[in-house]
Amino acid sequence: MLDDRQFREAMGKFATGVTVVATEVDGNIHGMTANAFMSVSLNPKLVVVSIAEKAQMLEKIKQSGTFSVNILAADQQEVSMIFAGQLKNHQEVVFEHLNGVPVLSNASAQISCEVSAAHVEGDHTLFIGKVTDIRIEDAEPLIYYSGKYRRLAED
Repeated sequence: MLDDRQFREAMGKFATGVTVVATEVDGNIHGMTANAFMSVSLNPKLVVVSIAEKAQMLEKIKQSGTFSVNILAADQQEVSMIFAGQLKNHQEVVFEHLNGVPVLSNASAQISCEVSAAHVEGDHTLFIGKVTDIRIEDAEPLIYYSGKYRRLAED
């Protein structure tokens, strides 16, 4: 039988970008750091985020029916840590709106979505998002690998 630690360690060997998923309910913006994100389809344009059952964000996305995926730039490690609950004392994070959905300033990509489907799998819900708008900045990505933040190195 595989243990949880071994599974986590193996999954951590897959280098990913870092995103903050955000939504707005009753005028309040909610965000969480996530690396479980991928594109699903070009036509129609669909993405998926995986949200844990125990995450507060799960109900927020169900209530709003919309979310954004903000792909963080290399200089946004602190933002990632804030939305991962790792920094308690921090400056306020400023959001903009893209197609009515909150997005993070200076992210390398901001993707606004409408929920088109939700699939419960194990202890997570996969939200399929129909992409409604995109804004892109020219910035180096923030990378996460083996439990640590990293940056791309030039050859």
